[in-house]
Amino acid sequence: MTEQTNTENGTDAQSTPSATGKDLELSRNANTSLNGPHGTTSIADLVVAKIAGIAAREIDGVYDLGGTTERAVGKVREVIPGTGSSVTQGISVEVGEKQAAVDVAIVAEFGVAIHQLAGAIRRNVITAIEQMTGLEVTEVNVTVHDVHFDDDVESGEPRVQ
Repeated sequence: MTEQTNTENGTDAQSTPSATGKDLELSRNANTSLNGPHGTTSIADLVVAKIAGIAAREIDGVYDLGGTTERAVGKVREVIPGTGSSVTQGISVEVGEKQAAVDVAIVAEFGVAIHQLAGAIRRNVITAIEQMTGLEVTEVNVTVHDVHFDDDVESGEPRVQ
């Protein structure tokens, strides 16, 4: 019997993972499939969106998710009894049989380096989705809709006289 290599992405399926990121490397090199001889596994878009929403909120510097309209609807939803804020607010996904693409809309905290924040969101979302679902994440697009200041609340006094 000959040793098989994964020629799709150019990696050796038998490669030894490095000491750091061992679990992540193992999950990428493993030949796991959502379709097997005993049946198929389907992962709904909502599941991937929830994973992405939770992963994006875990990053320091993310004040909120969603654009202006989504955040306004989210505030109304929080006030109505029996409903809560949506974990998928600001998240849209496309899920295929083996891959997923994610769009994340955020409001950043003032003072945070936005390019570093976007990179951290991408890494966390990709890691969470790939580890939990086995899907390959092809892209994570981050849109920054606003920047939150601590003094965004109206003080009632005019700022300029």
